[in-house]
Amino acid sequence: MSYDQGVVDRVRKALSKRRNVAERRMFGGLTFMVGGHMTCGVVGDELMVRVGPDAYAEALKDRHAREMDFTGTPLKGFVFVESKGFATEEALREWLDRAVEFVKTLPVK
Repeated sequence: MSYDQGVVDRVRKALSKRRNVAERRMFGGLTFMVGGHMTCGVVGDELMVRVGPDAYAEALKDRHAREMDFTGTPLKGFVFVESKGFATEEALREWLDRAVEFVKTLPVK
């Protein structure tokens, strides 16, 4: 699977002021790591967001979000967001902020 370069560029720009951001090909797309932790990514034209297990149910209430089921089994704590769910820069930033806030709670790598 490939990824939408336009979405990647938007995510890259939104994360550009953060330190310790790295990119890695993963899940058939491009994943962004913050502080060594998988934070978000782009698969096709969808955004993959790591919200964590405690915020997972709340994230799924968003009409544009669904379970991340890349392997056929939902991965709790991760959601896919369709392009309509991050059509504006503000909406994209909100999803990315959720992911970054979660990975900040993880042990330092």
